[in-house]
Amino acid sequence: MTTPAKLYGKDLSEYDEIDVEELLAKLSPEEINILAKEVDPDDSFLPPSQRCSYDCEKEATGPLNRKQLIEHINKQAMETPDQPELKPFVAGTVRGKKWIPPPPPLKEVEAGEQIAIDLGDEYETALSEATQDEIIDLAAILGFHSMMNQDQYHASLLNKGQPVGLGWDGITKASKQKIFPMDPPNNTDPDQTIKQVQDDDPKLIDLNWNNIKNISDEKFDSLFDALVQNTHLETLSLTNVGLTDRHTNKLADALEKNNTLRVINVETNFISPTGIVRLVKSILKTKSVEEFRGTNQRSQVLGNKIEMEITALVEKNPTLLRLGLHLEYNDARHRIATHLQRNIDTIRKDLTLRLRFRFFNHRKTPLIK
Repeated sequence: MTTPAKLYGKDLSEYDEIDVEELLAKLSPEEINILAKEVDPDDSFLPPSQRCSYDCEKEATGPLNRKQLIEHINKQAMETPDQPELKPFVAGTVRGKKWIPPPPPLKEVEAGEQIAIDLGDEYETALSEATQDEIIDLAAILGFHSMMNQDQYHASLLNKGQPVGLGWDGITKASKQKIFPMDPPNNTDPDQTIKQVQDDDPKLIDLNWNNIKNISDEKFDSLFDALVQNTHLETLSLTNVGLTDRHTNKLADALEKNNTLRVINVETNFISPTGIVRLVKSILKTKSVEEFRGTNQRSQVLGNKIEMEITALVEKNPTLLRLGLHLEYNDARHRIATHLQRNIDTIRKDLTLRLRFRFFNHRKTPLIK
Protein backbone atom coordinates (compact mmCIF):
# COMPACT_ATOMS: atom_id res chain seq x y z
CA MET A 1 0.00 0.00 0.00
CA THR A 2 1.53 3.33 -1.11
CA THR A 3 1.17 6.62 0.71
CA PRO A 4 -0.89 9.18 -1.29
CA ALA A 5 1.03 12.24 -2.52
CA LYS A 6 0.37 15.48 -0.65
CA LEU A 7 1.27 19.12 -1.20
CA TYR A 8 1.11 21.43 1.83
CA GLY A 9 -1.05 18.82 3.57
CA LYS A 10 -3.56 18.59 0.70
CA ASP A 11 -4.23 15.27 -0.95
CA LEU A 12 -3.28 15.25 -4.65
CA SER A 13 -4.95 11.97 -5.59
CA GLU A 14 -7.94 13.83 -7.06
CA TYR A 15 -5.67 15.22 -9.80
CA ASP A 16 -4.43 11.82 -10.99
CA GLU A 17 -6.99 11.62 -13.79
CA ILE A 18 -6.31 15.13 -15.17
CA ASP A 19 -4.42 15.33 -18.45
CA VAL A 20 -1.41 17.63 -17.95
CA GLU A 21 -0.83 18.09 -21.67
CA GLU A 22 -4.38 19.39 -22.11
CA LEU A 23 -3.89 21.91 -19.33
CA LEU A 24 -0.62 23.17 -20.82
CA ALA A 25 -2.29 23.58 -24.24
CA LYS A 26 -4.79 26.01 -22.72
CA LEU A 27 -2.07 28.31 -21.28
CA SER A 28 -0.84 31.39 -23.11
CA PRO A 29 2.89 31.94 -23.81
CA GLU A 30 3.09 34.50 -21.00
CA GLU A 31 1.55 32.05 -18.51
CA ILE A 32 3.91 29.28 -19.65
CA ASN A 33 6.86 31.65 -19.13
CA ILE A 34 5.69 32.45 -15.60
CA LEU A 35 5.21 28.75 -14.85
CA ALA A 36 8.71 27.97 -16.16
CA LYS A 37 10.20 30.46 -13.71
CA GLU A 38 8.55 28.64 -10.80
CA VAL A 39 9.83 25.19 -11.84
CA ASP A 40 13.46 24.06 -11.56
CA PRO A 41 13.74 20.87 -13.61
CA ASP A 42 16.34 18.34 -12.43
CA ASP A 43 17.63 17.52 -15.89
CA SER A 44 21.37 17.58 -16.52
CA PHE A 45 20.84 17.54 -20.29
CA LEU A 46 19.29 21.03 -20.22
CA PRO A 47 21.67 24.01 -20.33
CA PRO A 48 22.00 25.96 -17.07
CA SER A 49 20.29 28.99 -18.59
CA GLN A 50 17.13 26.93 -19.02
CA ARG A 51 17.28 25.07 -15.69
CA CYS A 52 17.49 28.13 -13.41
CA SER A 53 14.60 30.54 -12.80
CA TYR A 54 16.74 33.66 -13.35
CA ASP A 55 15.86 35.46 -16.56
CA CYS A 56 17.95 38.47 -17.55
CA GLU A 57 16.24 40.74 -20.03
CA LYS A 58 19.27 42.95 -20.66
CA GLU A 59 21.24 42.59 -23.82
CA ALA A 60 24.85 41.44 -23.65
CA THR A 61 27.39 44.30 -23.72
CA GLY A 62 30.09 42.11 -25.25
CA PRO A 63 32.31 39.12 -24.48
CA LEU A 64 33.45 38.47 -20.91
CA ASN A 65 36.68 40.28 -19.98
CA ARG A 66 37.81 38.97 -16.60
CA LYS A 67 40.47 41.65 -16.04
CA GLN A 68 38.03 44.52 -16.65
CA LEU A 69 35.45 42.85 -14.39
CA ILE A 70 37.91 42.60 -11.48
CA GLU A 71 39.01 46.19 -11.96
CA HIS A 72 35.39 47.34 -11.94
CA ILE A 73 34.66 45.41 -8.73
CA ASN A 74 37.73 46.87 -7.01
CA LYS A 75 36.80 50.38 -8.14
CA GLN A 76 33.26 50.00 -6.80
CA ALA A 77 34.63 48.72 -3.49
CA MET A 78 37.05 51.66 -3.14
CA GLU A 79 34.45 54.30 -4.04
CA THR A 80 31.74 52.93 -1.74
CA PRO A 81 31.97 54.82 1.59
CA ASP A 82 32.20 52.87 4.85
CA GLN A 83 29.24 52.73 7.17
CA PRO A 84 29.56 55.40 9.87
CA GLU A 85 30.45 54.08 13.33
CA LEU A 86 28.01 54.70 16.17
CA LYS A 87 30.91 55.62 18.46
CA PRO A 88 34.19 56.81 16.94
CA PHE A 89 37.40 55.05 17.82
CA VAL A 90 39.53 56.70 20.51
CA ALA A 91 42.81 55.13 21.59
CA GLY A 92 42.75 53.86 25.19
CA THR A 93 38.96 53.74 25.53
CA VAL A 94 36.68 50.70 25.50
CA ARG A 95 33.69 50.85 23.20
CA GLY A 96 30.77 48.80 24.40
CA LYS A 97 30.77 46.32 27.25
CA LYS A 98 33.94 44.64 28.38
CA TRP A 99 33.74 40.83 28.42
CA ILE A 100 34.07 39.32 31.89
CA PRO A 101 34.48 35.53 32.09
CA PRO A 102 31.76 33.76 34.07
CA PRO A 103 32.68 32.21 37.41
CA PRO A 104 33.61 28.51 37.32
CA PRO A 105 30.87 26.00 38.16
CA LEU A 106 30.48 24.99 41.78
CA LYS A 107 31.17 21.33 41.03
CA GLU A 108 34.67 22.08 39.73
CA VAL A 109 35.44 24.19 42.76
CA GLU A 110 34.31 21.42 45.09
CA ALA A 111 36.37 18.84 43.18
CA GLY A 112 39.46 21.01 43.51
CA GLU A 113 38.94 21.45 47.23
CA GLN A 114 38.61 17.68 47.78
CA ILE A 115 42.14 17.07 46.51
CA ALA A 116 43.62 18.21 49.82
CA ILE A 117 43.53 15.02 51.98
CA ASP A 118 44.50 14.88 55.60
CA LEU A 119 46.88 11.91 55.96
CA GLY A 120 47.40 12.30 59.65
CA ASP A 121 50.39 13.46 61.65
CA GLU A 122 52.19 10.11 61.38
CA TYR A 123 52.11 9.95 57.57
CA GLU A 124 52.77 13.65 57.17
CA THR A 125 55.90 13.35 59.31
CA ALA A 126 57.07 10.24 57.43
CA LEU A 127 56.63 11.89 54.02
CA SER A 128 58.24 15.14 55.08
CA GLU A 129 61.34 13.32 56.38
CA ALA A 130 61.58 10.86 53.44
CA THR A 131 64.46 11.19 51.03
CA GLN A 132 64.05 11.59 47.30
CA ASP A 133 64.99 7.93 46.62
CA GLU A 134 62.39 6.72 49.14
CA ILE A 135 59.66 8.83 47.53
CA ILE A 136 60.57 7.44 44.10
CA ASP A 137 60.39 3.88 45.47
CA LEU A 138 57.01 4.66 47.04
CA ALA A 139 55.72 6.04 43.73
CA ALA A 140 56.80 2.82 41.97
CA ILE A 141 55.03 0.68 44.58
CA LEU A 142 51.81 2.69 44.28
CA GLY A 143 51.94 2.56 40.48
CA PHE A 144 52.53 6.26 39.82
CA HIS A 145 54.55 5.56 36.68
CA SER A 146 53.96 8.99 35.18
CA MET A 147 55.77 10.63 38.11
CA MET A 148 59.12 9.04 37.26
CA ASN A 149 61.25 8.29 34.27
CA GLN A 150 62.09 4.83 33.01
CA ASP A 151 65.45 4.45 34.75
CA GLN A 152 63.95 5.50 38.10
CA TYR A 153 61.13 2.97 37.73
CA HIS A 154 63.42 0.03 36.90
CA ALA A 155 65.87 1.01 39.63
CA SER A 156 63.02 0.95 42.15
CA LEU A 157 61.84 -2.48 40.97
CA LEU A 158 65.36 -3.93 41.21
CA ASN A 159 65.89 -2.33 44.63
CA LYS A 160 68.89 -0.32 43.42
CA GLY A 161 70.00 3.18 44.29
CA GLN A 162 69.01 6.03 42.01
CA PRO A 163 71.68 6.87 39.40
CA VAL A 164 73.49 10.15 39.78
CA GLY A 165 71.68 13.04 38.09
CA LEU A 166 68.38 11.17 37.74
CA GLY A 167 66.33 12.84 40.44
CA TRP A 168 63.03 14.60 39.92
CA ASP A 169 64.79 17.27 37.86
CA GLY A 170 67.16 14.86 36.11
CA ILE A 171 67.15 14.01 32.43
CA THR A 172 66.95 10.40 31.32
CA LYS A 173 69.52 9.73 28.67
CA ALA A 174 69.23 6.95 26.16
CA SER A 175 70.95 3.84 27.41
CA LYS A 176 73.79 2.54 25.29
CA GLN A 177 72.90 -0.24 22.94
CA LYS A 178 74.35 -3.63 23.64
CA ILE A 179 76.47 -4.61 20.69
CA PHE A 180 76.24 -8.31 20.04
CA PRO A 181 78.80 -9.99 17.82
CA MET A 182 77.61 -11.05 14.41
CA ASP A 183 76.87 -14.69 13.83
CA PRO A 184 79.82 -16.49 12.31
CA PRO A 185 79.38 -17.50 8.68
CA ASN A 186 78.22 -21.00 7.92
CA ASN A 187 81.38 -22.89 7.03
CA THR A 188 79.61 -26.09 6.03
CA ASP A 189 80.98 -27.52 2.81
CA PRO A 190 78.03 -28.46 0.57
CA ASP A 191 80.06 -30.89 -1.54
CA GLN A 192 81.36 -32.76 1.50
CA THR A 193 77.94 -33.01 3.14
CA ILE A 194 76.38 -34.22 -0.11
CA LYS A 195 78.96 -37.02 -0.25
CA GLN A 196 78.21 -37.92 3.40
CA VAL A 197 74.49 -38.09 2.65
CA GLN A 198 75.15 -40.24 -0.42
CA ASP A 199 77.39 -42.59 1.60
CA ASP A 200 74.75 -42.72 4.40
CA ASP A 201 77.29 -41.59 6.99
CA PRO A 202 75.95 -42.52 10.46
CA LYS A 203 77.79 -39.54 12.00
CA LEU A 204 75.79 -37.03 9.92
CA ILE A 205 72.53 -36.57 11.82
CA ASP A 206 72.03 -32.80 11.45
CA LEU A 207 72.57 -31.13 8.05
CA ASN A 208 72.70 -27.32 8.23
CA TRP A 209 72.98 -25.30 5.02
CA ASN A 210 71.49 -22.13 6.50
CA ASN A 211 72.51 -18.80 4.91
CA ILE A 212 74.86 -20.38 2.37
CA LYS A 213 74.73 -18.32 -0.80
CA ASN A 214 74.99 -19.32 -4.45
CA ILE A 215 74.21 -23.00 -4.11
CA SER A 216 73.76 -24.38 -7.60
CA ASP A 217 70.74 -26.34 -8.76
CA GLU A 218 72.93 -29.38 -9.38
CA LYS A 219 73.96 -29.49 -5.71
CA PHE A 220 70.32 -29.28 -4.59
CA ASP A 221 69.39 -32.08 -6.98
CA SER A 222 72.26 -34.24 -5.74
CA LEU A 223 71.27 -33.67 -2.11
CA PHE A 224 67.58 -34.45 -2.66
CA ASP A 225 68.40 -37.56 -4.69
CA ALA A 226 70.69 -38.80 -1.91
CA LEU A 227 67.99 -38.27 0.74
CA VAL A 228 65.95 -41.09 -0.77
CA GLN A 229 68.45 -43.79 0.30
CA ASN A 230 69.70 -42.09 3.50
CA THR A 231 68.71 -43.76 6.81
CA HIS A 232 70.59 -41.68 9.42
CA LEU A 233 69.87 -37.99 8.72
CA GLU A 234 67.23 -36.60 11.13
CA THR A 235 67.40 -32.78 10.78
CA LEU A 236 67.48 -30.88 7.49
CA SER A 237 67.90 -27.07 7.70
CA LEU A 238 67.70 -25.11 4.43
CA THR A 239 67.00 -21.57 5.67
CA ASN A 240 67.76 -18.63 3.35
CA VAL A 241 69.37 -20.66 0.59
CA GLY A 242 67.16 -19.51 -2.30
CA LEU A 243 64.82 -22.48 -2.63
CA THR A 244 62.14 -22.17 -5.33
CA ASP A 245 59.21 -24.30 -6.44
CA ARG A 246 61.52 -26.28 -8.73
CA HIS A 247 63.60 -27.37 -5.76
CA THR A 248 60.44 -27.90 -3.70
CA ASN A 249 59.15 -30.58 -6.06
CA LYS A 250 62.45 -32.47 -5.84
CA LEU A 251 62.49 -32.17 -2.05
CA ALA A 252 58.87 -33.34 -1.79
CA ASP A 253 59.66 -36.44 -3.88
CA ALA A 254 62.54 -37.24 -1.53
CA LEU A 255 60.46 -36.74 1.61
CA GLU A 256 57.85 -39.20 0.36
CA LYS A 257 60.52 -41.94 0.38
CA ASN A 258 62.64 -40.98 3.42
CA ASN A 259 61.65 -42.52 6.77
CA THR A 260 64.27 -41.05 9.12
CA LEU A 261 63.90 -37.26 8.83
CA ARG A 262 62.31 -35.71 11.94
CA VAL A 263 62.84 -31.94 11.49
CA ILE A 264 62.59 -29.96 8.23
CA ASN A 265 63.28 -26.21 8.10
CA VAL A 266 62.84 -24.32 4.81
CA GLU A 267 62.14 -20.81 6.18
CA THR A 268 63.06 -17.56 4.36
CA ASN A 269 63.07 -18.80 0.78
CA PHE A 270 61.07 -18.20 -2.41
CA ILE A 271 58.53 -21.02 -2.14
CA SER A 272 54.99 -20.28 -3.31
CA PRO A 273 51.88 -21.25 -1.25
CA THR A 274 51.25 -24.23 -3.54
CA GLY A 275 54.83 -25.36 -2.89
CA ILE A 276 54.20 -25.25 0.86
CA VAL A 277 51.11 -27.42 0.35
CA ARG A 278 53.21 -29.84 -1.70
CA LEU A 279 55.74 -30.21 1.14
CA VAL A 280 53.08 -30.64 3.84
CA LYS A 281 51.42 -33.29 1.67
CA SER A 282 54.71 -35.14 1.15
CA ILE A 283 55.41 -35.56 4.88
CA LEU A 284 52.00 -37.17 5.23
CA LYS A 285 53.04 -40.25 3.26
CA THR A 286 55.84 -41.56 5.48
CA LYS A 287 54.46 -39.98 8.70
CA SER A 288 57.91 -39.65 10.25
CA VAL A 289 58.41 -35.85 10.33
CA GLU A 290 57.68 -34.31 13.74
CA GLU A 291 58.50 -30.65 13.00
CA PHE A 292 58.06 -28.60 9.82
CA ARG A 293 58.94 -24.90 9.45
CA GLY A 294 58.24 -22.83 6.33
CA THR A 295 57.48 -19.20 7.24
CA ASN A 296 58.76 -16.00 5.59
CA GLN A 297 58.42 -17.06 1.97
CA ARG A 298 57.89 -15.08 -1.21
CA SER A 299 54.18 -14.70 -0.45
CA GLN A 300 53.58 -13.61 3.13
CA VAL A 301 49.85 -14.38 2.95
CA LEU A 302 48.84 -17.92 2.01
CA GLY A 303 45.14 -17.26 1.48
CA ASN A 304 42.04 -18.98 2.79
CA LYS A 305 42.03 -21.82 0.25
CA ILE A 306 45.69 -22.73 0.88
CA GLU A 307 45.28 -22.54 4.66
CA MET A 308 42.26 -24.84 4.56
CA GLU A 309 44.20 -27.35 2.43
CA ILE A 310 47.12 -27.27 4.90
CA THR A 311 44.68 -27.69 7.80
CA ALA A 312 43.08 -30.74 6.19
CA LEU A 313 46.52 -32.32 5.55
CA VAL A 314 47.76 -31.64 9.08
CA GLU A 315 44.62 -33.16 10.61
CA LYS A 316 45.43 -36.41 8.76
CA ASN A 317 49.01 -36.51 10.11
CA PRO A 318 49.29 -38.39 13.44
CA THR A 319 53.03 -37.74 14.00
CA LEU A 320 53.44 -34.00 13.36
CA LEU A 321 54.06 -32.14 16.64
CA ARG A 322 55.19 -28.64 15.60
CA LEU A 323 54.27 -26.57 12.55
CA GLY A 324 55.97 -23.24 11.76
CA LEU A 325 53.64 -21.39 9.37
CA HIS A 326 51.99 -17.97 9.54
CA LEU A 327 48.24 -18.60 9.32
CA GLU A 328 45.91 -15.63 8.96
CA TYR A 329 42.53 -17.22 9.68
CA ASN A 330 41.48 -18.18 13.20
CA ASP A 331 39.70 -21.33 12.09
CA ALA A 332 42.85 -22.81 10.57
CA ARG A 333 45.00 -21.81 13.55
CA HIS A 334 42.57 -23.29 16.07
CA ARG A 335 42.09 -26.57 14.22
CA ILE A 336 45.83 -27.09 13.68
CA ALA A 337 46.67 -26.21 17.29
CA THR A 338 44.03 -28.63 18.55
CA HIS A 339 45.31 -31.45 16.36
CA LEU A 340 48.97 -30.88 17.27
CA GLN A 341 48.09 -30.90 20.96
CA ARG A 342 46.21 -34.17 20.43
CA ASN A 343 49.31 -35.69 18.79
CA ILE A 344 51.49 -34.55 21.69
CA ASP A 345 49.08 -36.04 24.24
CA THR A 346 49.02 -39.33 22.32
CA ILE A 347 52.81 -39.57 22.30
CA ARG A 348 52.94 -38.82 26.02
CA LYS A 349 50.45 -41.59 26.74
CA ASP A 350 52.39 -44.08 24.61
CA LEU A 351 55.65 -43.13 26.31
CA THR A 352 54.06 -43.51 29.75
CA LEU A 353 52.69 -46.95 28.88
CA ARG A 354 56.07 -48.08 27.58
CA LEU A 355 57.86 -46.93 30.72
CA ARG A 356 55.32 -48.70 32.92
CA PHE A 357 55.60 -51.88 30.87
CA ARG A 358 59.39 -51.89 31.14
CA PHE A 359 59.21 -51.16 34.86
CA PHE A 360 56.86 -54.07 35.60
CA ASN A 361 58.84 -56.47 33.37
CA HIS A 362 62.01 -55.48 35.20
CA ARG A 363 60.38 -56.24 38.58
CA LYS A 364 59.13 -59.61 37.41
CA THR A 365 62.57 -60.69 36.12
CA PRO A 366 64.22 -62.85 38.81
CA LEU A 367 67.63 -61.87 40.08
CA ILE A 368 70.42 -64.24 39.03
CA LYS A 369 72.80 -65.06 41.86
